[in-house]
Amino acid sequence: MCQKLLGDARLYALLLKYDENLAADARAKGCLECGGRLDSARYPRKPRGSTTRLPDEYYSRLSFCCAVEGCRHRCTPPSLRFLGRRVYLGAVVVLAAAMQQGATPVRARRLKELIGVSPRTLARWREWWASAFLESAFWKEAKARFSPPVDEAGFPASLLGRFAANERERLVALLRFLAPVSTSAGYIPDQRL
Repeated sequence: MCQKLLGDARLYALLLKYDENLAADARAKGCLECGGRLDSARYPRKPRGSTTRLPDEYYSRLSFCCAVEGCRHRCTPPSLRFLGRRVYLGAVVVLAAAMQQGATPVRARRLKELIGVSPRTLARWREWWASAFLESAFWKEAKARFSPPVDEAGFPASLLGRFAANERERLVALLRFLAPVSTSAGYIPDQRL
């Protein structure tokens, strides 16, 4: 599943479209501080983990800056492409961590070959899902949406499995669910992830 999805150009196009829609909504609302007009203030990203060529738009994060002199407040809308400040794409963090369920040296080696992620980084991702994510205010509030409760010991695979549909739609649904985590307001601290 991981290799197929990470090489699916349609997935990346779809995630970009969602991000553009989220950005348009944020821009239409104006500055959260003063209500002023928001101007484009994209910033560069160097996304890692894709097994296919990414569209040029993937090399910048959609973001805005208030046009009102003296305010200049930054507004970075949620993203399905990026999971916070992580350099690996959100889809990669989810799928690679899910593949680590029952990790074996062979599986870790395959992930390294496929997306260039080290076993140490994979271990940090698993730790993030098992501790920082589970302890976050976002998850403490969001977990009430699931009945029966999600098996937290099996994250992120168990969470991914709670979204019905085919593999791509399931991944997109999970990334939409996680979108608040991709902003500073919903960001779960762990700079090294």
